[in-house]
Formats: sequence, structure tokens, C-alpha cells
Amino acid sequence: MGTVFHVDVVSAEEQIYSGAAEFLVAPGEVGELGIYPHHTPLLTRIKPGSVRIKVPLQDEEELVFVSGGILEVQPDVVTILADTAVRGADLDEAKALEAKRRAEEAMKDQTSKIDYARAQAELAEAIAQLQAIQKLRKTRR
Repeated sequence: MGTVFHVDVVSAEEQIYSGAAEFLVAPGEVGELGIYPHHTPLLTRIKPGSVRIKVPLQDEEELVFVSGGILEVQPDVVTILADTAVRGADLDEAKALEAKRRAEEAMKDQTSKIDYARAQAELAEAIAQLQAIQKLRKTRR
């Protein structure tokens, strides 16, 4: 298994991806993380965004949107425990645009700091989903 490693992407609802990968890119809290086989062990939080998985013998990368969670790297296994996760093909642009609009409205009509922080988090997630949809469109051209 020298040139690949095993990846599991799971959420509270279901297992989204389980299989081999040549590399993986995930949205770390301070920037994108690139993971290759035999990476140094690592445990970190991830923010909303796209996880890209290069599957062996497949031209297109697998794309999974995560709303945040934990990334664990071991030499031959990478596990992503996502708060929520959606396969790239299952992302709904209309829903993401509506969520973005609602979050922006909530930020304008804030009644407390907690409401504002919640609206900010929802806005960040909606924007990350829209970016994932755009990435998916570019790779399918």
C-alpha cells in the first residue's frame, strides 16, 4: 500500500466515503491541508468547505462538502468526522443560495451577539457550499 492510503469520511447520519486515495485535500482551520501516503500523524479541526479525494485509477476527484469537524491522519488511514457531510453531486445550489440570503438577513436584523454569531456561521457554511458547487462545475468541464 505504498502509494495509497485508506480514507473514511463520516457524519452523524451516514458514511459518505470509504476507500483508497492517492491524496486528499481538506479545509483546515488555518488553510488547506494536503495529505499524501505516510503523512505524519495529525489531529486537527476542519472548517466548512470541500474535501477533495484523488481516487486511484479515476480521473475526477471525489468531492465531499463538510460543515466542519475533525480530521485524523495516521500513516495509512485518514478519518474525517464531519458535523455534516454531503457528496458533491448532492449539493443543491438553490438551497445554498437561500441559506446565504437568510443568514445575511439575520445578520442585519440581529437581536443579540449569539444570533449574530449563529448567522455568521450559517453564512460561512452557505458560502463554502457555493464554492464547492463551483469547484465541482469546473472539474466536470
